[in-house]
Amino acid sequence: MFVTTAILKSRLNIYQFKLLITKLKLKNMNKNQIISCFVSVFLIFSSCKKSNNDSPSVSEPPSTWQEHWFEHNQLLNRVFYNDNLVVYYDNDVNKSIGWPNDYLTKVWQYTKNVYGNFGDDGRLFAIFHTAKYAGGHPSNYFENSHDNRNVIDVGLSDKNAWVDFTANEKDIVTHEVGHIVEFASKGKHNSPTFKIWGDSKWMEIYQYDVYKKLGLTSDADRWYAKCMATVDNFPKANTQWFKNWFYPIYANNGGTATLNKFFVLLAQNFPSNGSDYTRDLNWGEFVHFWSGAAGINLKQQATTAFGWTTEMENQFIKAKTDFPNISY
Repeated sequence: MFVTTAILKSRLNIYQFKLLITKLKLKNMNKNQIISCFVSVFLIFSSCKKSNNDSPSVSEPPSTWQEHWFEHNQLLNRVFYNDNLVVYYDNDVNKSIGWPNDYLTKVWQYTKNVYGNFGDDGRLFAIFHTAKYAGGHPSNYFENSHDNRNVIDVGLSDKNAWVDFTANEKDIVTHEVGHIVEFASKGKHNSPTFKIWGDSKWMEIYQYDVYKKLGLTSDADRWYAKCMATVDNFPKANTQWFKNWFYPIYANNGGTATLNKFFVLLAQNFPSNGSDYTRDLNWGEFVHFWSGAAGINLKQQATTAFGWTTEMENQFIKAKTDFPNISY
């Protein structure tokens, strides 16, 4: 193997290169020894050098990305990437905004540590819009609509959006990450529970757990207070999902591990065609699977939270027969 001085100069700074040459001259080394030394140094610097945007384990993401979903048609510009995260801004986002880089890296790292990997690439692609596309949506590596990437796409109508890293902005981006867990964890696609808990109920406990485990105490406290006071009209009037269902399960029956186990049990037991779930859970199955995740019969907790009908009872009995591997 032959390594030229030009290659070495590209890997070492000028000072390091001159120092190396000086040291070599001071020693009585033959040609083969010098080449061997060059090769060793070259390999060391090749493996150790890393800039803020280097991503050795995955391919470099494109510098631009043309949107082609829903009403979105922006040409996005990449502003940051690492092994876990790629961030894109549209032309109206303030380019000095940098908080997504650190915050979403931590959120995505934590999410993968708890719920596992999400596809071969495994990175989160975060898209930000200013003064357009108010709200947000997710996509995941199963879906070609967003080029088979794990995506959160968020926008605000305010022309100063994302500048101050407000609580609302933090909640929006974290919410969308939670949907990727819901729709793409454990190598399975779709959410059999979406028709039961809707757009935001899973996110209430997911976000609380993320804030708490990342040490964001004020955010965890703020989110806890908000969710404890939240009242919904499904499956019945005055339902409090967080207060009477998710938080008691989380606090008393395993915390984060229970959240993850629910998705593990779904992936292992619920009907699917390859990677795609083939149908939705009914209420009896929902309680049965969560009971398995918590390791305790949650029928009484479900009665407190949602009420308990004859239909639910019949579904619950059948679920225990249909899914005997779910035990508690």
